[in-house]
Amino acid sequence: MAQTETLLIPSLLDAHWPLLRWAFETPSRHVVILEERREIESLGLRHIHNDLCYPFVLITGQVLAALRSGQYDPARTAVLISQAADGCRGSCLIRLLRPVLDREGYPQVRLLSFNARGLERDCALPVTLTMALRAVAAAFWGDALLLLGNQLRPYEAVPGDTSRLTAHWTEQLSEDLRNNRGLTPWGILRRCRKLVKDFQAVPRTERAVQKVAVVGELYTKYCGLGNWNLPDYLEKHSCEAGINGLTWYALYYMDTHLEGSPVPIRLAGKVLMAWALQFQRKWISILREADFSTLPPYQEVKALALPSGCALGCGWLLSAEAAAWVNAGYRKVLAAMPFGCLPGHIYARGVYARLQRSLPGSLIAGVDYDASTREGTIQNRIRMLLDTELEPLPADGKTP
Repeated sequence: MAQTETLLIPSLLDAHWPLLRWAFETPSRHVVILEERREIESLGLRHIHNDLCYPFVLITGQVLAALRSGQYDPARTAVLISQAADGCRGSCLIRLLRPVLDREGYPQVRLLSFNARGLERDCALPVTLTMALRAVAAAFWGDALLLLGNQLRPYEAVPGDTSRLTAHWTEQLSEDLRNNRGLTPWGILRRCRKLVKDFQAVPRTERAVQKVAVVGELYTKYCGLGNWNLPDYLEKHSCEAGINGLTWYALYYMDTHLEGSPVPIRLAGKVLMAWALQFQRKWISILREADFSTLPPYQEVKALALPSGCALGCGWLLSAEAAAWVNAGYRKVLAAMPFGCLPGHIYARGVYARLQRSLPGSLIAGVDYDASTREGTIQNRIRMLLDTELEPLPADGKTP
């Protein structure tokens, strides 16, 4: 009987990994989502240059902390690294992390690459049909939990109701994924309708709450480790955080990154994207019919992007999401980026002023997370955004 391998996955998608992990779970592979936070920043900095991007610092520290814990047999342990395979330095993570693990005495730990462009082919994680079906369902269900949770928590009458309901549905959906239940398009939407109905029934109370959108690079937008628990901070300061779903990024990636992929992947990506564009509209209508907010479908969001044409990192998606959030009533936008992200410096910070001019009646601020930056600096920057008074909207509710 083959021995089970443990697959360690570093933090990245807090709202999605509890479900997406089942895409990688098999009878011979057990998945562990790393949650270690203690001293991982300093541990990462002891092994890599501080000029490298902040997410890599944290990922390195988190992987080393897990391997040093003694909980995992190095001979039966692998680490999954997702790679954009573009100008992002995260695409070089495997080549940068391999020497670190070898020096630390873990040469037997496998590094697996998860990307669609054939990067590090000798480390590629094979993609099966079951994996793809589970991943699609988990992505849409995870998006629903993310959006509904952010829109309910600031208004819940009983503190903790939303978190308890999220935990309940995460458990239910995990069982569906583990048993390959409800993974058809109809099954995914049926579960979403039930999920939305439960969240709609959570008792709410009227509160004065600011709506603040969060855009930016994946790690600092979706990962509490990378953004220092930004959604919690915003909610504690009477804000509703608008964080867009992962499926918009997945469509952006398929739309902009697959031309350089092997032919089978490129063709499969086009077919999947054509289906996903139609499916996303149906999924959005379920949330909107229950009076929850979402950004428009991907193609409508894309039309709002500044005409830079850049698709490195978050690229033009940052400006498109910012504009879409402002149109949805989230007039304050916080762009969260890791310091050391080269595409981010050019195509995020480089467009703030132009984006601000194109969205009158809104306010856009950027924060850069880094090991050399202290928490007070980030919080002061965020408070400047929160404390700035915006001019009232005209009677029609539209930006002037």
